[in-house]
Amino acid sequence: MSHEQAHILVTGGSRGIGRGMVTHLVQKGYQVSFIYNRSQKAAEELIHTFSDSSTTLHAYQCDIRDYQQAKETVQRIIEEQGPIDGLVNNSGLVKDRSLFMMDEEHWRTVIDTNLTGMYNVTRSVITHFLKKKKGNIVNISSVAGLVGTPGQTNYSASKSGIIGFTKSLATEVARYGINVNAVAPGYINTEMVQNMPERKRDTLFESIPVGYVGEVEDVAHLVHFLLSEQSRYITGQVITVDGGLTA
Repeated sequence: MSHEQAHILVTGGSRGIGRGMVTHLVQKGYQVSFIYNRSQKAAEELIHTFSDSSTTLHAYQCDIRDYQQAKETVQRIIEEQGPIDGLVNNSGLVKDRSLFMMDEEHWRTVIDTNLTGMYNVTRSVITHFLKKKKGNIVNISSVAGLVGTPGQTNYSASKSGIIGFTKSLATEVARYGINVNAVAPGYINTEMVQNMPERKRDTLFESIPVGYVGEVEDVAHLVHFLLSEQSRYITGQVITVDGGLTA
């Protein structure tokens, strides 16, 4: 996939890991469109960061939990920015509670955003890829989808679901020149980790074999590789970026 022509769509691109991936891909010369839901100010700031450069970066507001809205937004992006070459499904949120304290809203919001939202966007893009007989999908899962985390039955279920979805879809579309992989980050230095109580953070650092949390660039470098021609023979895989946490 040549950087100059490649157009990547990133969901949840205005904050955290998504923002890091958008920034990295733009710096590498890709054309990038990203979807955000509520973080309009953050999206505008990110666009402004690259306003003086020749790179193309566009933001689209969309609640990916709504299938029709996701479909229309994807169609609009293709009409306005041209064919999509790669999709990074990154949108996600946490609403942690012990199961006996977890109400239906906590469950539904996380599953609808992290899992159904990924289906909505991928379903809207897949026909486009099948027609082109080429495409690349990277789904952002989590180590929480591989190992149990207390208070995260909803989040872990959604991230495990992403892994199952990835493996199944990879086998379905491989013959059409479409690669589908998942990336499972461990603890990455985003607002979520920064906002943890200090004691919890210290304990966390001790549990990571390398002794520190990762940076968004650690995830972005891997995603960039999976979107490139160098990874053409890799599909249906789950690659962890976790400092040895799940080793």
